[in-house]
Amino acid sequence: MVHITSVLCRFVDLTRNVAAENILWIILAASVGTIYFLRFSPKLPLPPSPPTNVLSGNVRQLPQTEPWKAFGEWSKLYGSPLVSFRVYNRRTVVLNTYKAAADLLDVRSSIYSDRPFTWFYGELVGRKMNVFQMSSQNPRFKVYRRTLNSGLNPRAVQGYRDLQVQEVHVLLRGLATSPEDFLAHLRRNAGAVVLKLAYGWNVEGNDDYFVSLMEEAFQISAQIVKPGGWLVDAIPILRFVPSWFPGARFKRQAAEAREHFSKIDTVPHMWAKNQIESGHYTESFTSQHLKREDGRPLTSDEDDIVKWCTAALYAGGADTTVAAMTTFILRMALHPHVQQRAQKEVDDIIGKDRLPEPADEKRLPYVTALIKEILRISPVAPLGLTHRVTQDDEYLGYCIPKGASIVPNIWAIMHNPELYPDPMVFSPDRFMEPLNQMDPRKVAFGFGRRVCPGAYFAETAMFLNICSILSVFTILKPLNENGKEVDPLVEYTTGITSHAKPFHCRIVPRAASPLLSHVINS
Repeated sequence: MVHITSVLCRFVDLTRNVAAENILWIILAASVGTIYFLRFSPKLPLPPSPPTNVLSGNVRQLPQTEPWKAFGEWSKLYGSPLVSFRVYNRRTVVLNTYKAAADLLDVRSSIYSDRPFTWFYGELVGRKMNVFQMSSQNPRFKVYRRTLNSGLNPRAVQGYRDLQVQEVHVLLRGLATSPEDFLAHLRRNAGAVVLKLAYGWNVEGNDDYFVSLMEEAFQISAQIVKPGGWLVDAIPILRFVPSWFPGARFKRQAAEAREHFSKIDTVPHMWAKNQIESGHYTESFTSQHLKREDGRPLTSDEDDIVKWCTAALYAGGADTTVAAMTTFILRMALHPHVQQRAQKEVDDIIGKDRLPEPADEKRLPYVTALIKEILRISPVAPLGLTHRVTQDDEYLGYCIPKGASIVPNIWAIMHNPELYPDPMVFSPDRFMEPLNQMDPRKVAFGFGRRVCPGAYFAETAMFLNICSILSVFTILKPLNENGKEVDPLVEYTTGITSHAKPFHCRIVPRAASPLLSHVINS
């Protein structure tokens, strides 16, 4: 009773200095907080968390930038591989070590493979049927995975080699012509490969309509996806509040995002369908799955599945590839000795009269180690994708309550000094003999039943791009106004995918490489 009284007193204090239009939100939050504490107090302790506000939980402690670093610091502060936080009535548990992530998300994947449903992103924005957000308990989930695996397994990826090689040549020509626009060239490259694979769409330039459409989607996602979610996720009744109501700006934001995402899902899919119906189309993932051998049309449900799976190819492949490639450019500028050693290996093994091929990867151990270190030093998805536990569980004496969101802190794992000594140092040697530190690809592409189905495709694309650039270019630090080299900026964005913020560098042709003129004239 004393506890309930303290909650009410706290509520009265809050309302004294709050505008009338916000009192409704506080009343609802107070109700949710009280119910949470009365009904969902576990017998075992929850994983440690910062001091918690009775009503809002840890809303104020959640960092707005690079939360993965803060969660890693919480883990050190509390001496636990698991930490947690609460946003109103929603509990999130963060796994900060590889062992914790593997023990739960891999070993216990039968109860840790679900996705949390969010009213804002799933319902209001309309992404509940999205491949990456869909519950593992949805009947479509297995169909999605089977469909994607059919187009992204190693055997299928071999059929995309010519496309990847063709687009590598376009990338190299772009870097030779306007090296200062390297980011635009990288985005065009990633978009061209995935759009051709997914829809049969040919990208003609850096300002391609579909590429621009997708880039806008990535920017919107970064703005609307929050570590702790939105208030409507904790108090679902708020979804019925009119968009014009004071304090309901979230409804207007959701409507704008929904309209844009609808274009991404529908416009390329309808274009591909029209091409197929006309008989003039390029073979693609869409054409392979829309055409039956017996000629019968797909049902509306089957067509919808193809639409969502094809959209997932771009969402899961393009932005992450760009993030990794941008880190490659940045790190080569910062570490010329690493670049020189990788170039020497390419020259010695492949020679100077041809570009690398996928089969060369096994013969280039240092380049392979370089790619691993790029994935480790700046993970493209620092917090991975959130899982959800479907029943109460216990781990290391802590209660992990049913329905809690489970976040693998990939950044913290990749920077754990027990796995990677001197984790802030960029050193591909850590993956060479005799060190042989853990392969970061075991972590970078996710865990358990939700591991990324396009991992092999992404690795192949990275190898071809990186090895080809090393063959014909040298990446240098930028020059200041006095003509002296200076280190480029090393800062990263906060979002589902983390990108290096804009930086300057110089990309110049290698004098020893005769390949560039051949590529430009091909």
